[in-house]
Amino acid sequence: MTRLKPFTASDTATTTPDPKRSRTWGVSRLSRQILIANLSGLLVLVIGVLVLDEMRQGLIDARIANLRAQGELIAGVLEETSTVGSPIPRMDSERARTVMNGLFLSDAAARVQLFDEHGGMITDSNILRDQVRVDPLSPVRDEASFRKKLSDWLAMSGRYMAQFNPFSQNNSQIIRTRAEEVGFALLGETVAGERIDENGERVVSVSVPVQHVIAVLGVVTVESNDVSEIVAAERRALLPFIIVAILVTMMSSIMLTVLIARPIRSLAEAADRVRRSGGRQVNIPDMSSRRDEIGDLSKSLKSMTSALYERLGAIESFAADVSHEIKNPLTSIRSAVETLPNAKNAAARQKLLSILNSDVSRLDRLITDISASSRLDIDLARARAEPIDLPLFTRDILSIYQGLPAAKTVSIQFELAPGAPQILYGVEEPLARVLQNLIDNAITFSPKKGIVIVRLGARGEIEDRTESNPIARIEIEDQGPGIPPDNLETVFHRFYTDRPKGQKFGTHSGLGLAIVRQIVSAHKGRIWAENIIDTAGKITGARFVVELPVQQ
Repeated sequence: MTRLKPFTASDTATTTPDPKRSRTWGVSRLSRQILIANLSGLLVLVIGVLVLDEMRQGLIDARIANLRAQGELIAGVLEETSTVGSPIPRMDSERARTVMNGLFLSDAAARVQLFDEHGGMITDSNILRDQVRVDPLSPVRDEASFRKKLSDWLAMSGRYMAQFNPFSQNNSQIIRTRAEEVGFALLGETVAGERIDENGERVVSVSVPVQHVIAVLGVVTVESNDVSEIVAAERRALLPFIIVAILVTMMSSIMLTVLIARPIRSLAEAADRVRRSGGRQVNIPDMSSRRDEIGDLSKSLKSMTSALYERLGAIESFAADVSHEIKNPLTSIRSAVETLPNAKNAAARQKLLSILNSDVSRLDRLITDISASSRLDIDLARARAEPIDLPLFTRDILSIYQGLPAAKTVSIQFELAPGAPQILYGVEEPLARVLQNLIDNAITFSPKKGIVIVRLGARGEIEDRTESNPIARIEIEDQGPGIPPDNLETVFHRFYTDRPKGQKFGTHSGLGLAIVRQIVSAHKGRIWAENIIDTAGKITGARFVVELPVQQ
């Protein structure tokens, strides 16, 4: 015959697989999300610096205005000094070249060219200044600094991403050659914009016609290629700020990881250890000193695990108490069964059968009350609080006892105090059991012709009358022998029994008042017992007081 392994709570714990904590290169997912979120905002800023060209366009517009002013000034000087002939005027090329050679240009970055009425070049400021374009050979090995490399990379990235920039104003810019620009200027209109010079570079250029009255005698072209260098210099100036922003972002991500991601992971791992511990005590990291949500989470987890351990302790204690209480009638039954075959007469056998019947009834009562007590928490958790007409509810409970035999020996009276709450929010069936258990207990200890008083009122202390949630107070009084002062709290413990004199042993399971406290606590109320003492200091009965908040 195969022996079955006993089923324990720890067996179920091992069937649940551990949750997988994803890590990449030792970094948790939350840490990666923090880093990505921080870098995303920085990336948008960097792309904006590289792509958006408002600064460049502003520089171009300012440069065009400056070059236009220079070109118009030069054209005016040439018109006054180099124009000859009447009635058909013409430009004296030699005199114009001499005038151009004598002009002082404060803008060394600007290049000035003069063309005749046919588009032929007369003079070039670069030739006058002896400026020769030199294209150096590429070095064998680039020894540029890191900052220079980074600047070149930013410039290249900016040019690349500008091609896909939908906001770029340069996408619609008309690019002309120098010949085209001069040709338009010979028609008598000033032409300004960007064009490609003979070296294939993009320059900002203004072509101003040299006119005598309405006759166009030539064209002065003023151009500059320093806008790109200015933009590149501005980008290089932004490099320290970008580097600092990256460092700040990395430091911020590390701090958020240390302050948020790691504590949360530590709490998650502690929760896993609690689940795998099988009921053994596991310490939760104490972060209660933090005044934030993680500190609140730590407190909640510690409170939750403390409640869990208290619940496990209560279950173990309950199981030990149940085992002890059930073992007593089982021992009595075994003794009676072993003695029954040796009974010599019918009277002895009948006595043993009576003991067996009493113990079986006691076992049945114990099992019923134990089952009800164990299901009570689940039933209360699933139940929904509803409004209860408290006076009507109490009268309905008392009406149950009118036809019972106990009503012939004990009088049950109901008192409704002024100001008593009319409506109480709670679960009706468990609250009915509270009243029934307390009334049954009072009847049990009441003498014949005694009086049991059920009083319904409100909490009487003055300081509590201003509470937003009033307290309903239910009192059950009897005229019995009272409760020993040392047992005023013990009476609510499980399996505690204090039967009246002359009452048969085993008629009570000892769970009635424990169940009452369990129900009252679930309704966020409280219950206690006290003795009724007359003016002479004599105990004249016992009183059980239940206080329940009206709103749950």
